[in-house]
Amino acid sequence: MVKSAGKNNWALFLLLLAGIVIGSFAAKMTAGIPYLSWLSYGQNFGITSPLKLDLGILVLTFAITIKVTLGSIIGIIIATIIYKFI
Repeated sequence: MVKSAGKNNWALFLLLLAGIVIGSFAAKMTAGIPYLSWLSYGQNFGITSPLKLDLGILVLTFAITIKVTLGSIIGIIIATIIYKFI
């Protein structure tokens, strides 16, 4: 991978994370508005029933779910475009 001068991978990561959070927030806030409810359309996937490890003194529980919505995908696209202009 060729690294561009001045481009930082951490900046891309933070912009993508911000795009996901803001896009998901926008999707959740517009879910009740009829002409913007399509932003909250999405899919959940992951481990829904948690894995449990009981060691007597210590109990570890592991579960992960990811919800991908159209709003978060649009947020990722916008974050990528912003990164290209920085």
